[in-house]
Amino acid sequence: MSIQENMQGEAPRPITVAEHMELGRYNEQRKRTAVNDALGFPTGEQFEADLTAMLGGDAEASGDVIVIALIDCDEFLRVNQEFGHDEGDRVLIDTGRYIRGAVPGDAKVYRIGGDEFGVLFRGAMEREEIFLLLNDMRRDYAVTTPDGTRQTITIGMATAFEDASRCAELIRKADGALYRAKVAGRDRIAMAKEEKMVPKTSHYTRDQLQRLAKLSKREGVGEAILLREALDMLLKKYDI
Repeated sequence: MSIQENMQGEAPRPITVAEHMELGRYNEQRKRTAVNDALGFPTGEQFEADLTAMLGGDAEASGDVIVIALIDCDEFLRVNQEFGHDEGDRVLIDTGRYIRGAVPGDAKVYRIGGDEFGVLFRGAMEREEIFLLLNDMRRDYAVTTPDGTRQTITIGMATAFEDASRCAELIRKADGALYRAKVAGRDRIAMAKEEKMVPKTSHYTRDQLQRLAKLSKREGVGEAILLREALDMLLKKYDI
């Protein structure tokens, strides 16, 4: 019997650990579906697929500018904690609709996941123009919570072929810009910047190094870039 069926039964009983975990998954899925259904935005997987297709197409040869922006709702956890998940959903829906209305019609808007949105620009707009447009969008964002508190958003952006040429690396650069903007105080926008590498001694097994070299050769990407991607995925997994 599923947790949903048990919730509708007449004889209550203590919930098991397994049912508690299933209930958490069920509620998380319900939340994702409620926001996604209301907005109708493509998800993070589609964001990566569309960006990969653009980077592998004729954009660079034709001179088109490709810019990605990652947009994060500041201190969103507080909204859920103080006003409940339904109010959190409402904030996300209002935010998504605001972003869609604030960017050009040919820009693609995505629900990356949680309280993060993505925008994919391709065309004749220069990155400086896009930066100013996004900054205006950030400044004019006026979604509030029931107590009247104005919410804020933080944005990180990166430009294809200038900051990176691969999907994962470009997203990593935009995510790094977003992180810097968050650390600097939130409610601001930051561009990707050239990174200074810091040497760090590490020890890997022979098998790991052989597999890394094989992957690097297969993908045509430097081993250092692949290791940075892996480290970013690890840090994101543990929310650091």
